[in-house]
Amino acid sequence: MSATTESAPHPAPAEDPVEDAGRRLIPALLRVAEFRRYWTGQTISAVGDQVTGIVLPLVAVGTLHADAGWMGLLTAAGWLPSLLFALHAGTWADGRSDRRRVMIAADLARAVLLLTVPVAYLLDVLTLTQLFAVAFVMGSFSVLFDVCNAPLFVAVVPNGRYVEGNSLVNGSRAMSSAAGPGLGGALVQVLAAPLALVADALSFVASAFALGGIRPTEPPPEPRAPGRISAGLRFITTTPIMRAALLGTATVNLFTFMIAALLVLFATTELGLSAGLLGTVLSAGAVGGLLGAALTGRISRRIGLGRALVLGLIAYPAPLLLVPAAHGGTLPVVALLVAAVFLSGIGVMILDITIGSLFAAVIPDRLRSRVAGAYQAVNYGIRPLGSLLGGLLGSTLGLRPALWVAGIGALTSFLWLLPSPIPGLRSPADAEARKAP
Repeated sequence: MSATTESAPHPAPAEDPVEDAGRRLIPALLRVAEFRRYWTGQTISAVGDQVTGIVLPLVAVGTLHADAGWMGLLTAAGWLPSLLFALHAGTWADGRSDRRRVMIAADLARAVLLLTVPVAYLLDVLTLTQLFAVAFVMGSFSVLFDVCNAPLFVAVVPNGRYVEGNSLVNGSRAMSSAAGPGLGGALVQVLAAPLALVADALSFVASAFALGGIRPTEPPPEPRAPGRISAGLRFITTTPIMRAALLGTATVNLFTFMIAALLVLFATTELGLSAGLLGTVLSAGAVGGLLGAALTGRISRRIGLGRALVLGLIAYPAPLLLVPAAHGGTLPVVALLVAAVFLSGIGVMILDITIGSLFAAVIPDRLRSRVAGAYQAVNYGIRPLGSLLGGLLGSTLGLRPALWVAGIGALTSFLWLLPSPIPGLRSPADAEARKAP
């Protein structure tokens, strides 16, 4: 063989244009196996959550004939564990090195709990008391799952790609919201409402299976020390970014959960929508969520991460004022409700993605579960109060006036952010520069 032949470079293999186009269509993070499995589990579980979000209230209203007061209590039961347990759960999780296993156990426990509802229904022993108990215990396991999920997300998403990671996770949740309510409504139409909960139980099993397929390097456990329980809350109260974000999101949650407690009852009784039509209407929120997830990265780059967060706190609640404005025939009612949930879906995605990216950048690794627990104790803990208040106002003022009060109140939430450093933050890197040691 001649020297010329030996030194000739090998021709580069021809690129397959179809394969190359396919790779461009798949986001880069989804080509990373660890994140893809994590994202898959989150997506499947989110579909089931959306099914339960419409089916459980329909079980209470259609099967057990709950009124506005009972609906407020049922919604509150699911969120009360955040108020009671999140602070201690976050401290407990920061002291463990096997948070992923805790999340798997929480998924399987929630699957078993949901299956007790159709079993009790088939045995003709289902009661509102059981629904409250299931909602409360499921909420408790959800608290454990969420406080462990905060450090796991950072473990599977490369530094500097938090907006992309949050966009994919929240985008899949929006996609599941498109399928979930419609699927739940359809299942209720075909089956009895309690039997439709089997779908969510199966989704929790699938989520556990997906989490079992990843092996991320989790942050090391935090050693026991005085003040561990209050450390997360101290970090929030002494960090202006965290403090303003908590006040804003807690305010919007208080009032939007007043709406959530009354929406199914208002739509099915005063507006006369069927379960299937209501599920279809609520699916429009997911379409808006998908659009919001796709646009949030561009919006945050154009106006800055902080201003995008402020925008989210306005764009999420403002369209919900269309809910109490709905009246007349089926067509105008459906049109207004679709517009409300579609536009609100865009807003909530902007809010969730920007605030999740902000927190991933600004919270120290050693405090992630404790801050998540403390934040959840207030932010989620106020949700049952909103549900109870919604039920109370719905029973005393009437459903429509209570929805007006809730919508106007939710729209004030962005005011907490204006005097804080948040509107001036351009990117997660700006927030990370303010990160405590």
